[in-house]
Amino acid sequence: MTRVSRWGAGLGLAGLVLAVAGCADGTTPAAEAGGAIDENAPVTITIGDRPTPDKPNDIAAFERNIKKFTDAHPNITVKSTETKWDAQTFQAQVAGGSLPTVMNISFTEPANMIPNKQLPDITDELKLVDLTKDLNPDVLKIVQDDAGRIYGVPIDVFSVGLAYNRALFKQAGLDPDKPPTTWDEVRQYAKQITEKTGKAGYAQLTKDNTGGWMLTTMTYSMGGSVESEDGKKATFNDAPTKKALQLLKDMRWTDNAMGSNFLYNQEEIRQDFAAGKIGMILQAPDAYDMCVKNFGMKPADYGHAALPQDGGPHGTLTGGSLKMINPKASKNEIVAALKWIKSQEFDKYTTESLAVQNAKDTIADKGFVGRPGITPLSQATYDQYNKWREPYVNVPVKQFQGYIDSTTSLKLLPEPPNKGQEVYALLDPVVQQVLTKKDADIDKLLTDAASKIDARLAR
Repeated sequence: MTRVSRWGAGLGLAGLVLAVAGCADGTTPAAEAGGAIDENAPVTITIGDRPTPDKPNDIAAFERNIKKFTDAHPNITVKSTETKWDAQTFQAQVAGGSLPTVMNISFTEPANMIPNKQLPDITDELKLVDLTKDLNPDVLKIVQDDAGRIYGVPIDVFSVGLAYNRALFKQAGLDPDKPPTTWDEVRQYAKQITEKTGKAGYAQLTKDNTGGWMLTTMTYSMGGSVESEDGKKATFNDAPTKKALQLLKDMRWTDNAMGSNFLYNQEEIRQDFAAGKIGMILQAPDAYDMCVKNFGMKPADYGHAALPQDGGPHGTLTGGSLKMINPKASKNEIVAALKWIKSQEFDKYTTESLAVQNAKDTIADKGFVGRPGITPLSQATYDQYNKWREPYVNVPVKQFQGYIDSTTSLKLLPEPPNKGQEVYALLDPVVQQVLTKKDADIDKLLTDAASKIDARLAR
């Protein structure tokens, strides 16, 4: 996430994807932070996002990657931790100094972290390790300040579309190759799925900040916004957001087409979707990976379409993840961390042998090659990468055609520019009440939420 005025304009059709952390967490002391860089000096870094013990295959792959990296860089010691970004706990981790040297965080974080000096300036170190030339300059803007200095490394970009269960479509008499393109059609399809199959035709994310996240997405698709461009005032108390909430209310209470669970987070809704309990949900394409690999959904049953529009096309929400580096890291640690990031996230895109080997390794680990998405790289680099991996594609790409088309036909709109996760959290109960209270007053809910959010944005 970044300022709408800086990123939104650049991401059009041409666009695509902490306090002290010292020796206790495996980071070497920061005494030489202001000194010269010595790429051969012994250095220790701690990397986050280690897979949890319930994923032994992922852990094995993770450890293989560490060994391969340290064999190539014998002066760098790599430790790991399961620490990962979570909207509910991240700011407490920042304040408590419990972050590793490098980890993934959401696009919603840099806009506030950069001015608060919670991210280090890594511009010069990026050039030293040759990591800037293949990056998409429009995506890079989310981690830049007004002077163009860089404070993080975007590694993944997504846009939201409509995931749908092709098997339920067939059972309901709907054509799985013709998913809905408007919200009116979503309501019609949802009602038909429920009537014909007894399953929830449509379900909505509602908790752990995801309710506000998807309400924002729906607002965008209806021509609205959630914050002013300068991030100082809420703008959702108007027709588009009200229309989005009224649609949810109608599908829930008039059509009875949303099932019986109205408290979903990301993993929970994917699990029920994969189990054939839900016909349609708003998701990014990476939902395919979890639905099929973790929850056993048949690949033939998964479909992914463009985000439905109302009176548009208006656009879809885009976001992603980036690698942040601890602000107390020394220059040598920053360079070591960037070498790790480059080896794990980018070398495969620019070297054919690595791209092919990565595809083979992914398949061996029961992963997926060729799942559509948006790239943080230049389009030419990404196209060449995909060409190298073409023989190994094991994802039903044609079932994503609606989404693929939307990456060039819909505007890619950034997340709220100021305190995005706080905004989402305050909008969660709005969505929840609309779905759980038949007499919920949409106007009052939005007025109250706007008042609370304006107070946050003014801080």
